[in-house]
Amino acid sequence: MKLPRTTTATGESFWGYFFVIIGSVSFFGFVFAVIASTLFPLSQNPLNQGLKNDRYYYCFLVPLTIPVITVAVYFHWLSMKLFKHA
Repeated sequence: MKLPRTTTATGESFWGYFFVIIGSVSFFGFVFAVIASTLFPLSQNPLNQGLKNDRYYYCFLVPLTIPVITVAVYFHWLSMKLFKHA
């Protein structure tokens, strides 16, 4: 038995690739800002100096992650309920 082949529109493929590329660029940008910028020597760029001399990022990371995860889990649950009863 052959399964029907699904086709996607060109617009759907574009938006899929668009979101994957934007997510990848954002991820690598934030990884650079948090980890790689501390390994470079001091520069004259005030943004790089601020990232390199940041001492409070990790102090706030874990406490602020907990409410964000709670809201994300709630929205996931809500979207599944809406999808199930739609």
